[in-house]
Amino acid sequence: MFAVEVRDHMMIAHSLPRQVFGPAQGMHGATFVVDAAFFTEDIDDDGLAIDIGLATQILSETLKPLNYQNLDALEIFDGKVTTTEFLARHIFREIAGRIAAGALGTGGQKVVRLKIQLHESHVARAWYEADL
Repeated sequence: MFAVEVRDHMMIAHSLPRQVFGPAQGMHGATFVVDAAFFTEDIDDDGLAIDIGLATQILSETLKPLNYQNLDALEIFDGKVTTTEFLARHIFREIAGRIAAGALGTGGQKVVRLKIQLHESHVARAWYEADL
């Protein structure tokens, strides 16, 4: 299995309004480092799994509507608890949709698995990973 992984980041504000989250129930900010790994079973005749430039662009475009936003105020997250795990799955679904729509060009047809990992800090991270 081959993988190409790209990285970006996003800065958000949100609250996690459940008792289990302790002090994070209140409004707070987070800067997430976001990794997207695209898995293929093979490489093409040029030796590529996917186009790394397009992968970088897709990740950036996916994060742009979330960056510098209060997630509590976004309609798409109305009634949702925007944990790191939840956000990883949201980003996964958005990128999977872009791949299906052809944003990775013909190389996107080779992507069989996708992993989205959000680093909350230097000691904590979460991810969502699944086959496409």
